[in-house]
Amino acid sequence: MRLVLAITGASGAIFGVRLLEALKALDVETHLVVSKWGQQTLEHETGRTLGEIRGLAAATYAAGEMGAAISSGSFKTDGMVVVPASMRTVAAIAHGFGDNLVHRAAEVVLKERRRLVIVPRETPLTEIHLENLLKLARLGVTVLPPDPAFYHRPQTVGEIVDHVVARILDQFGLEAPFAKRWDGDMRRDDVVALRPKS
Repeated sequence: MRLVLAITGASGAIFGVRLLEALKALDVETHLVVSKWGQQTLEHETGRTLGEIRGLAAATYAAGEMGAAISSGSFKTDGMVVVPASMRTVAAIAHGFGDNLVHRAAEVVLKERRRLVIVPRETPLTEIHLENLLKLARLGVTVLPPDPAFYHRPQTVGEIVDHVVARILDQFGLEAPFAKRWDGDMRRDDVVALRPKS
């Protein structure tokens, strides 16, 4: 499998990094593009350099590299994930503004009818944000907010991140061996464990 992965300037770069790690472990060929603000946010939030992150991908591109392989529909991929997706990126994709490689690669995925997963990171959402996300959803884009689940009783931030990454992998039929999935077991001791301390 070959996937394009874009990291943009919204908070939540950890989701993109963890997805890269998971895809590498699954031997998925990843093509990474990080926007200018994506790089700054990534380095600020994770303490890792872009150089370190690039080592997780099969190929990497600069955001201004408009002649990159992923800018053409003739370069076959199985789809693309934008994680995290800033609202500027969401707007650009929704309205066809291909002014950098993230936007252009997403446009290619749309025009070739391949799977596009957007992981938007903003709160609260304005009517403009919602309209742009709705427009993308109507075009067949999967809008996957990184909302945490608590039924698996996460003990760390890493477990919360892993849950979101597993849901992204699900969109491409990829295994997530680290996923803790809902099994319908609602024993009383599980419910008690979720009660906040007073």
